[in-house]
Amino acid sequence: MLKAGDKAPEFHLPDADMSMTDSSEFDGKAYVIYFYPKDDTPGCTMEGLEFTELMTDFEAADVSIIGVSKDTCVSHAAFRDKHGISVRLLADVEGQLCDAYGVWQEKEKNGEKKMGIVRSTFVVDTGGVIRHALYDVKPKGHAEQVLELVRAL
Repeated sequence: MLKAGDKAPEFHLPDADMSMTDSSEFDGKAYVIYFYPKDDTPGCTMEGLEFTELMTDFEAADVSIIGVSKDTCVSHAAFRDKHGISVRLLADVEGQLCDAYGVWQEKEKNGEKKMGIVRSTFVVDTGGVIRHALYDVKPKGHAEQVLELVRAL
């Protein structure tokens, strides 16, 4: 698992519109990258909508927001369009970025263990260094908490 002070992993992944997004686009820029389990589920929808509602505040702080799951580009586009989410959603279908950030973990639900994405958020500064690594977060009110961390950078 990553921690504050670690270099943010590089990535090259497609977004909901199948356009490639490369981590080098964020060189010299701060960004928030959050990992969520699955498109169009209650918690993930709440989280995406809360980040969307605060998008102008993040933009005012000159910070981009990126959401990542293992869903496909098509799934991301449907999710985005259905709920009006304005966060850039990246498709990590192979799970390489999930592994790099340490969010692909064994989870237990209803007594059954299986692998899945642990809802996690990382605040990355303009030098590409992780300033905050938040694992196993709850979606309600999370975007506001992250905004406070960003404002304190």
